Amino acid sequence: MANDNGYDDGYNRGNLELMSWSCCNDEQTLFLLLYLAYVVLAILTWNTLLSKPIRLIAVFIHEWCHAVACWLTCGDVRGIKVYKNEGGVTTFAGGCRCLIIPAGYVGCSFWSMLFVIFSGGRITALIGCITFTCSLLVTLCYSPNKTLVYICLGYTFFNILVAMLDFFWYPPLLQFLVLYYGVTIGMFSVVDIHADTVIREHKGSDAYACSQEVWSCCSSQCIGLQWVILACFFQLVGIWFALVAMSQECQDISWVACMDPSGDGFNFLDIFGGERQLDWEGWFKQASETLQWNPGR
Repeated sequence: MANDNGYDDGYNRGNLELMSWSCCNDEQTLFLLLYLAYVVLAILTWNTLLSKPIRLIAVFIHEWCHAVACWLTCGDVRGIKVYKNEGGVTTFAGGCRCLIIPAGYVGCSFWSMLFVIFSGGRITALIGCITFTCSLLVTLCYSPNKTLVYICLGYTFFNILVAMLDFFWYPPLLQFLVLYYGVTIGMFSVVDIHADTVIREHKGSDAYACSQEVWSCCSSQCIGLQWVILACFFQLVGIWFALVAMSQECQDISWVACMDPSGDGFNFLDIFGGERQLDWEGWFKQASETLQWNPGR
């Protein structure tokens, strides 16, 4: 039987075949509008004090990704620091340097993608917020400087406050915040990679170290260009998966089932290659009428 929106609800959810997904319902419309609004906001406040906190948190995530790569390769992290001039350093011993060195820029781009994906559902947004907050608190155990202590405590308090407001007052608020993190951190990551590694060869950059120790066949600027392309790709992947999670077909099933409708394990190519139903006729009407987000997960 087809529902009012013309979608077939009569399939067996225990034996799902690869489903199509559609765009754009109210949730997806608001998501796209907010994404564009955050991009515009980031551009307008780029060199102002208003963007300073998010720029510093982008530096934190960059350094945190170095630390995570060190831990995953059995290294020892000695300290994590972020400075007011938007620089940072992670001191470590051991580990696999060929993975630790590129982990900063690549990891920051990857986490921005995850934030965008997590913004597609209320539960996933909460998971993203908790993970981010735990990362901030763990960092306090690794000799942070005064600036980083302020960043960690400030963002921890802010995340908890927004999560409480989301639970008791306005449910989509946490999704809005997580999407903001994903969009702005992703943008700052792309710009920083381009400024520090592509338009100039800076001997203190991760790309230069990568060209000396990991990929000696590539110049630091070539490596930086690859990182820029990868960062842009990660953002597109984040947008895609968030739209899938908010589609009409995924409203009554879990996020995991939505991403794996076949039940045979996650198939990245199937999600990107599956049939899509795009209905843009009502997009502008929905954009003008959408007043709130109704998260289904």
